[in-house]
Amino acid sequence: MAARTAPKDPAGSTTAAPLVLVCGDDDFSVKQRARSLYEHWCTELGGMDHEVIDASAANAGEAQQKIARLLESLNTLPFFGGAKAVWFQNCNFLGEERTAGSASVTSALADLAETLKSFRWDGVRLLVSAGKPDKRRVFFKTFEKLGAVETFEALSQQDKDWAGKAESEAIRILRESGKDTDDEALAELVHRVGPNLRLLASECEKLALYTGARATITRDDVTTCVSRQKLARAFALAEALGDRNLGKLLNTLDEELWEIRVGTDKRKSEIGLLYGLISKIRTLLMLKELVTNGSLKPVRDYNAFKSQLDRIPASSMPADRRFNPLASHPFVLFQALKQTAQYQTEELVEAMEILLEANRSLVSADLDESLVLQQAAIRIVGLRRKAA
Repeated sequence: MAARTAPKDPAGSTTAAPLVLVCGDDDFSVKQRARSLYEHWCTELGGMDHEVIDASAANAGEAQQKIARLLESLNTLPFFGGAKAVWFQNCNFLGEERTAGSASVTSALADLAETLKSFRWDGVRLLVSAGKPDKRRVFFKTFEKLGAVETFEALSQQDKDWAGKAESEAIRILRESGKDTDDEALAELVHRVGPNLRLLASECEKLALYTGARATITRDDVTTCVSRQKLARAFALAEALGDRNLGKLLNTLDEELWEIRVGTDKRKSEIGLLYGLISKIRTLLMLKELVTNGSLKPVRDYNAFKSQLDRIPASSMPADRRFNPLASHPFVLFQALKQTAQYQTEELVEAMEILLEANRSLVSADLDESLVLQQAAIRIVGLRRKAA
């Protein structure tokens, strides 16, 4: 399979603006981008008088001190002349934090904005890195008008394109380590880690160390090195059902039920586990239908499978994400398409009826939830049509 190559790194680009605000709730990307830009400025400007100011403040008094320190730094010329870069790092009072809501901090930031408007930026550059800012404030609008603002939003499972963004970031990180990867390995990596760029970077570094002098990372490397995070573990029960592996299914179900009993994850529930199984069977049914009507063809190549998905008109799929198989990660669907061979369509329809019956039992009957789920799992996996 052809190796994937890294896209151009946006963090390597430069800006001519003397003021740059790098902000957002993706703390990892904000720090990474700000450091890259600051180091570029230092190299470009030369000299030794560049300055990094820790802008993290625990209260309003500290925030005012940090602002005063910034003004002092901006007004202090380099000792040997030349240019100067100032990085106001990890600022935590530009958004809706408690400290930011203080009247004294609001006033100090407004005064700072006025100073920046009249400041002579000849030979001076200011970089501010911060969390998610309040875009209504004068300070933010000043940067928008006079300089540049770069915003990094954290990846979220609700973001339809989170997997693609994570894949691009993984390719970039691995390429910096001198590594390439094939499509299946990349998809498995992203599927295991989920929408967490900081953790993704850590796992990429782990893979680079594990593979040593070998240039290409394979899916076997990923399954050996990368642990399944919360998002991937959430699919483990459904995957066991799709594989029609009763032993694995019951073991995984037992682990999930134990977490519910001890309260490890307050958001988990028996009915939630059931809905996960329903979603899996529904996906298998819809994939079988897509194969039947010719929209999909079983292939072994993951990249070829993704190309098929891209050709399916979005208008032909349900608007509700719960019923739209294309809303899932392509790798999840790639694996599920293989699992459709384990079931006949009639068996999947009967499985939905079994799960509907289990749903009624969990909601209305005074039965042991664990027993209801276990019986449903055994009945579904035990279904075997004569024509199979």
